[in-house]
Amino acid sequence: MLSRIAESLFWIGRYVERADVTARILEVQTEALVENPTASEEASCRMLLDVMGVAYDGPLDRRELMRLMVYDEASDASVASTLAAARESARRARETLPTEMWAAINMTWRAIQSGRISSMRSEATFAWLRERTAVIAGIADSTMSRDEGWHFLVLGRSIERADMTARLLTSTTLTGGPAGGWVRALRACGAHEAFLRTYRGLETEREAAEFLLLDRLFPRSLVSALTSAELCLEELESSGQRAGFSDEAQRLLGRARAGLEYRPLPDILARLPKEMESLQLTCTGAAEAVATRYFATAEAISWAGGIR
Repeated sequence: MLSRIAESLFWIGRYVERADVTARILEVQTEALVENPTASEEASCRMLLDVMGVAYDGPLDRRELMRLMVYDEASDASVASTLAAARESARRARETLPTEMWAAINMTWRAIQSGRISSMRSEATFAWLRERTAVIAGIADSTMSRDEGWHFLVLGRSIERADMTARLLTSTTLTGGPAGGWVRALRACGAHEAFLRTYRGLETEREAAEFLLLDRLFPRSLVSALTSAELCLEELESSGQRAGFSDEAQRLLGRARAGLEYRPLPDILARLPKEMESLQLTCTGAAEAVATRYFATAEAISWAGGIR
């Protein structure tokens, strides 16, 4: 596979996942502010921008946060900018991308260009974004052969999912407020019903954190996302090496996964924001290692705005 095509597919996976989880994080933040009216709106919004790696010095409230993180294409961290970048990556890979997938990405971008989502209420905007990114992911799942292109797409998606889930958990921890923060995080990940079935209706913050951090079967947990990325790298690696890992990305992701799975949960929760920051740096390092190994001959693509 041409490195240009592999890189485009890798970034489509990342961009679409980031747009999805950004909407989920913003929804959690909005609900937290509504349920806790005593919280400082500006401080909460600024904390979220810090978690997302966005620098902004102007006055800040929920309306301005939505503009920066959803509607404004000039803001590198916005959903609109991210989906525009996904469309550009899809255009670069048109010869190998399924037509239905290109159409779904292009249709989503055109709806944003038309200003359709800016006229919606925030709740409807979040629901629309989740639906559109799910459509793109679903078409990819049902129309792409499980070849190298597929593995690069899922690799990008999985690394970004681990990174963004870490950010969601950090924002949940730092927001504080009512005790329902972890339940909101579960709902944001689409995990609430699966969580209730797993824990037989028991809702506690410890079990919710354990589910989102460590559950091996739920696809949006950190351990599941890291495992998925590792499996993609195994499929792409064909050296047959008998000891250790020649792939730096695989080594970084495997160490991060083992660090979560083989440590007591209270140790992780005691310093969760620091642990999540470390995981984000690991995801950045893994993405850079993938680029160095597989995309060296292609024009470099870098994430504009915040930690990649």
